[in-house]
Amino acid sequence: MKNVLKFLLSIQLKRSKFVQQVNGFTLIELLVGLLLAFLVLTPLLAFMVNILSTDQKEQAKANSEQEIQTAVDYIANDLEQAVYIYDNYALTNTSSTVPPGIKDQIPPVNIATGCNSSTTCQPILVFWKRKFLAGAITLSSSTTANKINDTFVYSLVAYYLIKDSNPTWSNAARIARFEIRDGVLAASGTTNAGNCGTDYPNDKYIDSSSSSCPEAGFQRFNLNLASAAGLTQKMNSWKATASKAYANPASVLIDYIDQTSIGSTILTCPTGTLSSGSFMGFYTCVDVANTTAQVFLRGNALARLQTSNFNYSSTNQTYFPTANVRVQGHGYLFAK
Repeated sequence: MKNVLKFLLSIQLKRSKFVQQVNGFTLIELLVGLLLAFLVLTPLLAFMVNILSTDQKEQAKANSEQEIQTAVDYIANDLEQAVYIYDNYALTNTSSTVPPGIKDQIPPVNIATGCNSSTTCQPILVFWKRKFLAGAITLSSSTTANKINDTFVYSLVAYYLIKDSNPTWSNAARIARFEIRDGVLAASGTTNAGNCGTDYPNDKYIDSSSSSCPEAGFQRFNLNLASAAGLTQKMNSWKATASKAYANPASVLIDYIDQTSIGSTILTCPTGTLSSGSFMGFYTCVDVANTTAQVFLRGNALARLQTSNFNYSSTNQTYFPTANVRVQGHGYLFAK
């Protein structure tokens, strides 16, 4: 009997030791483990956050650089078709000024991008160009039915710098493009009564459809004005239709443009050219005599990252990519 009891007791002691050996961590061991994990993970987490932040900043810079270059290329292609480019004098003086300007003839207010009396909406680049219209003329004859011809018409193009609080766009500035074109005149000339509304009583267009009539507000320039001397004064004497009922929207070309004012900064344009614009984000140097313009753009990548404190300074200039191009229009106008 004694041997049996000793055997059972030895088994119980062995079991008790086994149970003690498989117990979990103590509270102190857990606290030490958490402290070590904290000391290791915190620097790693800060490193990852820094990498993500740097990547976001570099991506914003890259996007701005790419968009700025694309916008410059688009404007350059547009300008190549120019036959006349207005300088700063024409864009800052009205038709009643002597000599005249066109500031009150182009649409600085109430266009679809939100330009109004409380909005900075400056025309920076305005020019006339020849616009290609594919399949604009349809001819019918006994031998050839519905023969389609292409043609060219004149159009007026204006690029605006817009700065406002429109929530659709960034808190920086943006550039919008506005264009109105002429209609397709009938072969019979301009002696018949107009068929495109009361704004054109002496013109006859091929039909009265919207695709053949001039767009709202359009009026052709007059190079035969006896009251104006030289090409510049004649083009500066251009006036829109009496109603100025512009219907075309101004389409935004690019957002996140630097809104920093030029202020006291002196713009150095080549001799014989005049600067246009009061913001460093978008300004031009125009040579009217040679139908040439140099266009300067500066983006604002900082406005992509924060909603305040994104003005230009020498310490954050890497967030403000720049691009410029010098273009001469292929067209030409002659006035006696």
